[in-house]
Amino acid sequence: MSSENFSFNLLNEDHLARLGKINTHRGAIDTPAFMPVGTQGTVKSIFIDDLISSGTQIILSNTYHLMIRPGIERIKRVGGLHKFMNCRLPILTDSGGFQIMSLSNLVKIDEKNGAIFNSHIDGKKFVLSPEESIRIQKDLNSDIVMVLDECPKLTSDKNKLSQSIKLSINWAERSKKEFGNNFKKGLFGIIQGGIYKDLRLESLESLEKIDFDGYALGGLAVGETQDQMFKVLDEVTPSMPKNKPRYLMGVGTPSDILGAVKRGIDMFDCVMPTRSGRTGLAFTWEGRLNLRNSKYQKEDSPINENMNLRNLKAYSKSYINHLINSNEILASMILTMNNISFYQELMKKIRGTLKDNTFNDFYSKYYFSFSSILFNWLYERR
Repeated sequence: MSSENFSFNLLNEDHLARLGKINTHRGAIDTPAFMPVGTQGTVKSIFIDDLISSGTQIILSNTYHLMIRPGIERIKRVGGLHKFMNCRLPILTDSGGFQIMSLSNLVKIDEKNGAIFNSHIDGKKFVLSPEESIRIQKDLNSDIVMVLDECPKLTSDKNKLSQSIKLSINWAERSKKEFGNNFKKGLFGIIQGGIYKDLRLESLESLEKIDFDGYALGGLAVGETQDQMFKVLDEVTPSMPKNKPRYLMGVGTPSDILGAVKRGIDMFDCVMPTRSGRTGLAFTWEGRLNLRNSKYQKEDSPINENMNLRNLKAYSKSYINHLINSNEILASMILTMNNISFYQELMKKIRGTLKDNTFNDFYSKYYFSFSSILFNWLYERR
């Protein structure tokens, strides 16, 4: 079901955990929601129809990377990103703020002009201002637009973080002005401040004065521990507006998601299910499987007996191990479909428990098994 205007409905609360629905003119998004990452206009190794069949209701793409390649004019010419990539789902676009951190050796910050990049592809110089980032996202026809912010690296330098917040608030005000009144789209502000409660709350308070359709927590999943991340959520989410979606950017593992839902987060994105699929790793309810391991050469059972997407249960672990060792693309496709389906099944189960107020039981059953060594490996956001 779609709605002409962007809106959010809070349907139920189980302690701090929330069940909700984001309404867009392209369709509804049940929350808590996980967004597969399609940085360059594609979620790697999986077709859009298979994403939809997995239960995916929204994907994420990226302003910086699409601006670099193929270029915005090429996408604008056909009517936006949805038509360009044949996507019927709502799309959230990151603003390019994360690349200010991840490509820090190729960028200079200027408060007035924005981020001055040297392209990671060919070294060409270009400027991404708050206004330009919003204009690009409008040309992409994004359904949820993110303000341009500075995503700082993990640091204990509070003065540096404080200055970064002031810069990001200035850019948020300019982003909101450029966005204007577009009731079909959502514009999200991004809360920064590292691991410091006072800076996070200062950032949130300033963003609330500007007034956004949703609020994201940025600057996490950048090297802090899970305990540090959860401490930030404990300190900040109770102060976030209850009637707006809450988005934790770049997160994460299944245990990250369970812990963040418990603390009141509604939206997630991460490259983990797709990147893991391309490196021979499969998510299951029993743990993570490394199908590169020789022990799977003689295992003729499927990864998941109940997997119906593209009849993945027809492919044995032994066969997938062979595909991986032969560097066949089909291995990445099978594992990516499995992993995204696992993530969407996890979100669906979470939503079911929130509907009947049994989330804490579900959390207790799965959090510690998801936190085990099977799921504790390093990951990067986008």
